[in-house]
Amino acid sequence: MSLGEREIREVKEEWDSPMGRLRIWNVNRFEELGFKVSRLPISIRILLESVVRNYDGKVVKVEDVETLLKWDPKAQYPKEIPFIPARLILQDFTGVPLVADLAAMRDAVAGLGKDPKVINPLIPVDLVIDHSVQVDYFGVSDALRLNMELEFERNRERYVFLKWAQSAFSNFKVVPPGKGIIHQVNVEYLAKVVFVNTTNASAYPDTVLGTDSHTTMVSGIGVLGWGVGGIEAEAVMLGQPHYITVPQVVGVKLIGEPREGVTATDIVLNITEFLRWRNVVGKIVEFYGPGIKALPAWDRATISNMSPEYGATTGLFPVDELTLSYLRLTGRDETHVKLVEEYLKHVGLFYTDNYEPTFSENYQFDLSEVEPVIAGPRNPDEKIPLKSAKAMVSKLIDEYANSRGGKRSSLVSINDVEVKLSDGAVVIAAITSCTNTSNPTVLIGAGLMAKKSVEKGLRTKPWVKTSLAPGSRVVTDYLTAAGLMPYLEALGFHVTGYGCTVCIGNTGPLPEPVAKAIRENDIYTVAVLSGNRNYEGRIHPLVKAAYLASPMLVVAYALAGRIDIDFDNEPLGYDPNGRPVYLRDIWPSMDEVNSVIK
Repeated sequence: MSLGEREIREVKEEWDSPMGRLRIWNVNRFEELGFKVSRLPISIRILLESVVRNYDGKVVKVEDVETLLKWDPKAQYPKEIPFIPARLILQDFTGVPLVADLAAMRDAVAGLGKDPKVINPLIPVDLVIDHSVQVDYFGVSDALRLNMELEFERNRERYVFLKWAQSAFSNFKVVPPGKGIIHQVNVEYLAKVVFVNTTNASAYPDTVLGTDSHTTMVSGIGVLGWGVGGIEAEAVMLGQPHYITVPQVVGVKLIGEPREGVTATDIVLNITEFLRWRNVVGKIVEFYGPGIKALPAWDRATISNMSPEYGATTGLFPVDELTLSYLRLTGRDETHVKLVEEYLKHVGLFYTDNYEPTFSENYQFDLSEVEPVIAGPRNPDEKIPLKSAKAMVSKLIDEYANSRGGKRSSLVSINDVEVKLSDGAVVIAAITSCTNTSNPTVLIGAGLMAKKSVEKGLRTKPWVKTSLAPGSRVVTDYLTAAGLMPYLEALGFHVTGYGCTVCIGNTGPLPEPVAKAIRENDIYTVAVLSGNRNYEGRIHPLVKAAYLASPMLVVAYALAGRIDIDFDNEPLGYDPNGRPVYLRDIWPSMDEVNSVIK
């Protein structure tokens, strides 16, 4: 099996697509030379297509192509290969320095008497402003407006600069503040799945690198993507390849179907704990098997989002019929969706039921064994079964109380009502983060829970800072269309911003009476959020613990007002007739959720 420049060039084809004739690079044709491309995981095939397409004999060499064609699943490759993604995505915190460097380069070029406009990104770049909004206002109807006004006041210079950059540079677009979270915007709008380059009339797999670790979320819809550092991103932006070690690929065969009452959040927290201890660091994880048919694209995106938490470079779900359904649901052009399907089937990148490649390692994960969980108090992989949560968190509270001589509480006046704030109080309940707000199942579930809670006369506890920060405006649209927003707002879950907010620590201040009581009495307080990270001190300096949970459980804990509750045997509250209301009384069935989605 000899490989030379001629053989590499010959995989290029002219393909009659639904959008006209396009140039493609069909790596399946290497099978004719005796290379078993069909045994390669899809992630390796995508990398192979990239090096073949960008082959020039100088930066991308014959040996780079040959290394991937002869990929050994067990090998530890010392050499790196050049990878050139289809596009780059940035968030505002890490993206602004890159744009500033471009501006500085233009100044330098102008100083040499040349045209500064020759300096532009060489691949498409999208910058999404999502990391700056903070939850200063909450629980009021104009919280969104007030928080955005503060955001613009604090970030005026940066935003003026980015607005200039969008008009000054070609190949560079900015998604303005108040539109959504980078990864959800990427999945719902920016991702192409198959990239059509109109400049040279070609098509190839959409791949992306981003300056945020959770760029992996887009791998849930079959777009190979992961996070990189600012220097690497800047090099890629200027046309240089990103050098990666040839990865091992871990297969995770999904079997079974989730049980009633189990959410995508429960699944991803279970998978995070499952993979964290199987050393997938620096490896690509591919999910496959009959169980993937039980997971719609938004559930897959939730699982891929937390790839950094289980240690993988990324977690890929290959494209299948459910992916195509998602593209249609999110308004992608039908002609493009047809192109995606036909292209991926033509080049062997479309998932089939008999997909059984050679993996570096292979594990089986049974979705039917997943049970409701939370994760904490300070790491995403610290899975706690919900049925055991009271005992486990009570132990932590008791240990802390004993270290300072016993449990403590304080009377606090909130809105002229005196309440008792005790150890174990939930003071932050946040429906937040692209991990979950991209998922209509859990958000509609939270809305239905809010509806049932309000109808039974329940309200969240007054010391809980509640917030809802959707990952895109689409979320608010469908919650409003379903008639669920008024119920969420009745519980204090008003929209506080379209950005990362609590998940990255932009929680804003606690109400001063609550903050003062915590500081003066050293009360053990807790945050519950639907985010992806809960490292110590990340969410708020005044909370001793933070627990990751589904949006539905965030609502439940806000109603309870404390973390040490046994949901099976203790009521969340009482209806106007004094009857106890348990979690099971307000938990929506999947049929109820699906009827709203449809």
